[in-house]
Amino acid sequence: MVKVNLQQLVDFLAHHESVLVLSGAGISTASGIGDYRDVDGAWKRPQPVQHQDFMQREDWRRRYWARSMVGYPEFLRAAPNVAHETLAAWERRGKISGVITQNVDRLHQRAGHERVIDLHGRLDQVVCMACGQLTSRGELQTWLERHNPAMVGTAFSAAPDGDADLERNEFADVRVPACAECGGILKPNVVFYGDSVPREIVDQAYDWVDQADALLVLGSSLMVFSSFRFVRHAHAGNVPVAAINRGVMRGEALFAGKFAEDVGTTLRRLDDLLDW
Repeated sequence: MVKVNLQQLVDFLAHHESVLVLSGAGISTASGIGDYRDVDGAWKRPQPVQHQDFMQREDWRRRYWARSMVGYPEFLRAAPNVAHETLAAWERRGKISGVITQNVDRLHQRAGHERVIDLHGRLDQVVCMACGQLTSRGELQTWLERHNPAMVGTAFSAAPDGDADLERNEFADVRVPACAECGGILKPNVVFYGDSVPREIVDQAYDWVDQADALLVLGSSLMVFSSFRFVRHAHAGNVPVAAINRGVMRGEALFAGKFAEDVGTTLRRLDDLLDW
């Protein structure tokens, strides 16, 4: 991996006509959404709920929905920042061919992006694990607050992806929603740790990498394989990879260059320097 300066990043973007973006949590921190890892790639907090625990244990579902009920309104207050807006402008100019995002916040879409793959799903939807029925997370929030009035107004610290750190650790009294159609388990329409990204999503992302002539990684440590595989695929297909990320990244030896600075500030500076 070669550390590059700002002018070298400008040259990288100028010499490639179809740049695909792979974005991670670091692009949304300026919007008030926390990330999971520090600059060394280590966990900042206990790992989030595992898929199998959520599916097999009602106590984990009570814990998840209690914390989510409290934290989701804060998550909704997040708005696109300069990084999202700059990339959306680049897409309109034809420089960005699309975005594969690890984030579940839909901030790329709210900034105006039209071609986005939500690799890990979207938090604004809830899916029935039995019949596949999709419902709005907003509707579920109303249900949770109506059936768990004791939780409304609970003091909390915001955690990544709409989670919340609470003082209480006992959730036996929390009522958990079920599917209105079949009574099945409801789960946010996101890929939990321990689960897999749907094959059709992975295949679509591979196709986008194959069609691009460069890959730009923004705000991701790439520590999870679900995103790292696309960097590996790009490298194998001779699609050059550049990255903007402050911290340590997996697979840095595969990069043509890395700029270890803030994503939003860097994109804004690049936008000023690029000769449109």
